[in-house]
Amino acid sequence: MATVHTGMTMSLDGFVADRRGSTARLSDPAASSGSEYMTALIQATGAVVMGKRSFAMAEDPDWFVGNYEFQVPIFVLTHTPAPAMPKQDEHLTFTFVTDGIASAIAKAKAAAGQRVVQVLGASVVQQVLRAGLADELHVDVAPVLLGAGLRLFDDPDLEGVALKKVGVQEVGEVASLRFLVVK
Repeated sequence: MATVHTGMTMSLDGFVADRRGSTARLSDPAASSGSEYMTALIQATGAVVMGKRSFAMAEDPDWFVGNYEFQVPIFVLTHTPAPAMPKQDEHLTFTFVTDGIASAIAKAKAAAGQRVVQVLGASVVQQVLRAGLADELHVDVAPVLLGAGLRLFDDPDLEGVALKKVGVQEVGEVASLRFLVVK
């Protein structure tokens, strides 16, 4: 059965995007495609759940096929599906899920088989944690101070989420923290 991993890269002061919505300063070439860390993450991933904002970060939705690191089924949690279906292939497919986070996770787990479902996007990560659907939380901390922007954990309902540290790894300049979500 697939496991559900949530998480993102954030700045040392807790932001996953700067005040303009950019994530550029959080990127670390050592953790990007081709590194041992990223290769292992890609190989473990069987499906992705992301929010509409994460999906929209690609100016051209057809860009995902052949370019996005995860060439797997992608489930986009949204209130309104895209007006036109983006380009897909035998590896990367899109499903726009409009009936909630539990449905998106169930569909992604079915698609992932024995592999990991990666959950991306601040709002979607928060929803999965609140709903008790996450198995692990991964936070990559970049040595950057953004001062303002979008916070990953800006949700008082997350107060009751219990975590147990299961790993810390240095990936270039980034500290990668892994936590088991205690249920």
